Amino acid sequence: MSDAAQPTAAEVRAAAEAVKAALDRHLAAVERRSGEDDPAVYEAFNELAAAAEEYDELLYDRYDEVTPFEIPGGPDGLPPYAGPEAPNALSVLIRRDYTVTEPQRLKAQAQRIEAVERGRGEPSDAGAETLQGSLGIVFGEFDPDEIASRHKEFGLEEGDSTLWVTTSARPADPGEWLAAPFDEVDPADVAFRFDVSAVFDEDEEDDGEDEDDGEDEGGVRG
Repeated sequence: MSDAAQPTAAEVRAAAEAVKAALDRHLAAVERRSGEDDPAVYEAFNELAAAAEEYDELLYDRYDEVTPFEIPGGPDGLPPYAGPEAPNALSVLIRRDYTVTEPQRLKAQAQRIEAVERGRGEPSDAGAETLQGSLGIVFGEFDPDEIASRHKEFGLEEGDSTLWVTTSARPADPGEWLAAPFDEVDPADVAFRFDVSAVFDEDEEDDGEDEDDGEDEGGVRG
């Protein structure tokens, strides 16, 4: 980078102050969190990530120095955001992986749901006799967020999860994407991404850092 394009010392100092302020906002959001998926914590995380990245870049450009900050993200990251500046619509795409660790517990939950339905005089197709049928009953009865918070009760173990918020200039027409809901997702339209994975903890252990009580979550914007 040429000398004329280098940031000033004042700009680097301002970026450092922005990191400090973002740290305070993130800690305050964590202290006030209303639940495991509090959006205020995710927002503060992303603000902190953006401030740290800006400071790191300016520090390097001005002084040829780097910071120890590393914001966890996916293996390939995301391309620069190219969606509308003022979106009229958004979509939320969620993937949560589970391992079925206790099949009998899952089936027992499904059988209890069927028993309640029979007690109400509702029809039952004995789907709880199979594991696949039990999955359909459980996920049909409980909200996905409730299953995520109570997964052990259903004989499930959490794996990785990710949430993408994508933007668009117009709302989708009714039924427009139902046949293939995930086929036409443009990564450049992803405004925010939030990841939860044990790999973040593994990375910290590999680096020899002390484990703390922080979230194993990464919020990134490519």
